[in-house]
Amino acid sequence: MKIVMIFDQIQSGLGTKDDTMVPLTGKKEAVGPAVMMQPFLKETGGRVMACLCCGNGTYLADPDEVSRKLCAMVNKVKPDIVICGPAFNYADYAAMCARVADDINRTTEVKAFAAMSQENEETIAAYKDKVMIVKTPKKGGMGLNDSLKHICQVAKALADGDPGLEALKQSVCF
Repeated sequence: MKIVMIFDQIQSGLGTKDDTMVPLTGKKEAVGPAVMMQPFLKETGGRVMACLCCGNGTYLADPDEVSRKLCAMVNKVKPDIVICGPAFNYADYAAMCARVADDINRTTEVKAFAAMSQENEETIAAYKDKVMIVKTPKKGGMGLNDSLKHICQVAKALADGDPGLEALKQSVCF
């Protein structure tokens, strides 16, 4: 299973919360949470082939254009699954994850989902019926390994069209 992950500047390691204008870019390697997911990816036969990222400010300055470009990059790379997040409790990043996952699902043939914590209630309310959103702890919260495992399980089930996806969704998604 080939995976593309979408990160903000913090999760990609390209900046801090103050470095919001990091331009849209990509890396052909696992970075940030993708590195921590490796043991769980092995269990599901998954491999991160690329991480796409941009700063929150870059996204907020023109969400339509950034999302369009991310969808085009996904179309070019042709992964089996796109994981947007985990966004933890970062509100702007969570909004980007949900919007981009929804756009990928609507405009490409690739399946995408998001991951974030319950603190992003507005984004969850706006998107939970449009895109799968896996529950994560807030940044620094307990349960990170469980949520990373759930993200990998959802990716595998979604990529395979697993009939057990609905039951998995009920237990690990909003």
